[in-house]
Amino acid sequence: MTPRPHPSAHPHGEIREVLPGIYFVTGTLKMGPGIRFSRNMVIVREADRLIAINSIRLGDAGLAQLEGLGKLTDVIRLAGFHGMDDPFYKERYGAKIWAIKGQPYIAGFDIHKGKPYFSADVEIDATTELPIAGAKIHIFGSTPPEAVLLLARHGGALVAGDSLQNWGRVDPYFSFLGGIMMRAMGFIRTYNVGPGWLKQAKPPANDLRGLLGLEFDHLLPAHGEAVLGGAAACYRPSIEWAAKRCS
Repeated sequence: MTPRPHPSAHPHGEIREVLPGIYFVTGTLKMGPGIRFSRNMVIVREADRLIAINSIRLGDAGLAQLEGLGKLTDVIRLAGFHGMDDPFYKERYGAKIWAIKGQPYIAGFDIHKGKPYFSADVEIDATTELPIAGAKIHIFGSTPPEAVLLLARHGGALVAGDSLQNWGRVDPYFSFLGGIMMRAMGFIRTYNVGPGWLKQAKPPANDLRGLLGLEFDHLLPAHGEAVLGGAAACYRPSIEWAAKRCS
């Protein structure tokens, strides 16, 4: 394993409480020269502890706001193509890092290339006891593995990585070129199954159909706006479509 310098903090918004005890912050992912788009981090309060999901490195003001909410003790990685900011939170706060079993920490999108720069403290499988009471994990046997996390509160709040997105618009964290590219590739749609994830990670159809059996009222995606209320019904058509495509 070859550690690397932590990626810099990029512009982001304030941490917002979208449901009692559940917080949401939107920031920036820089993909290349002139190409930027948004990504989100979810923070869950568990008694006096905080658990970050889909981590984003925050700037000084954001870190101060985070510290005002409580002590960050855990970070959960859901998306196989995310995770680059997990080492920062491990170093700064001593947070325990949880990742889906089989998710390597490498640069780029090909898990068979590149040298690992980090390893998680806990590799999550279907039997793992999670650091959030009552939470359940649904794992996709994709390449790399991916998961969604179901929080047992507020009628069910599902936290997603790249699998379920809700980019209904090009938001202020997109660059001009990033907006053009993501529109052309079919990312700018509400209640969307991530098109890049479908193409590259190739999730099994049965794992996608498994989403239809989850009971959730809200969805908190890594990309796009939070869906507060009626989320399961909103996503059913796109999930059914994606499952048929992957069959």
